[in-house]
Amino acid sequence: MRLLVVNADDFGLTESVNRGILEAHTRGILTSTTILANGAAFDSAVALARQAPGLGVGVHLNLTEGRPVASPAEVSSLLNEHGRFLRSPVALVKKVFTGRLPADEIERELSAQIEKVQRTGIGVTHLDGHKHVHMLPGILPVVLRVAQRCGIPAMRWAVEHPPGVFSLIRRNPGAAQKILGQRLRARVLAAAAMGYRGRVRAAGVACPMYFFGVVQTGFLDAAALAEVLWNLPEGSSELMCHPGYADAALAATGTRLVATRQRELEALTSPAIRKLIAELGIKLVNYRAVLPAR
Repeated sequence: MRLLVVNADDFGLTESVNRGILEAHTRGILTSTTILANGAAFDSAVALARQAPGLGVGVHLNLTEGRPVASPAEVSSLLNEHGRFLRSPVALVKKVFTGRLPADEIERELSAQIEKVQRTGIGVTHLDGHKHVHMLPGILPVVLRVAQRCGIPAMRWAVEHPPGVFSLIRRNPGAAQKILGQRLRARVLAAAAMGYRGRVRAAGVACPMYFFGVVQTGFLDAAALAEVLWNLPEGSSELMCHPGYADAALAATGTRLVATRQRELEALTSPAIRKLIAELGIKLVNYRAVLPAR
């Protein structure tokens, strides 16, 4: 049996992203999303989630964009001189390893984000991280503690073995450097997570067995999506995606994913993709159906 969670990141980023995510769920193959507790369109995302009881909703843990949910005075090591998160995951890791990022401040902020979502009445299905910060050394153990304390049963395990890297480059020849850079980052992320899988298992936190989407970020059109589906292994998998509509509010966030979100939305709502899923016997699920961590 091949189970596939199709998860949209960035729920709550903007109204246009929220609208695209809901459409990808109601008209397409999207089964799950993760919400930014400090997103500008958080309240809108919560309202839309209540209209879609079949949509699994997790928390998109964020330590690199915007302002904290916790009191700034209590998480000051996470912030720059303007009271905003440090933009770079690398900067976070450097502060962890130099002892300038206390674990209790990380835990305080992550707890505040999860608890804000839980107070809305949403049954949080899982955790993942904006820019995969939940997988970084020094932060992942904190995420596991918070998940256990807050009763979160699952998380994304973003260790990717992507199919079709070179065919993706052939279809996007002008973006070869970008795609290969994303492949390198996926390898670095996997290497950084080595040794932690046992801790995840010991914590009783469930994860899909396989993960896709880092290399395809910004290039997830129907062809790239079909390639993932054709190569989907037996067991449970997650595909990360970023659907939405492009507008001025989205561009103002500084995200590099603007017009590409509409291309992803088109792929996720394609009748041909839905037909392929049926033909391949893939079962679309959200995180409530994820198998135990292995």
